[in-house]
Amino acid sequence: MALVCHCEGIGHRKIAKSIAHGASSVLDVQLQCGAGARCGGCIPVIEEMLGERAPETAMGVMLRAG
Repeated sequence: MALVCHCEGIGHRKIAKSIAHGASSVLDVQLQCGAGARCGGCIPVIEEMLGERAPETAMGVMLRAG
């Protein structure tokens, strides 16, 4: 497990799971699993993970709207 949030002991997998369950912002991730809620040092990694998910999310929105 790659530790992302050292303050809360939260790894990449748990953050990815939050994103898969609908987290679409850093605040969503903070509320769902606690990562990024203390010192904020991991927020750039969380934002990167959210950005990797963004094309899929945008495509889903386009498919539903179309």
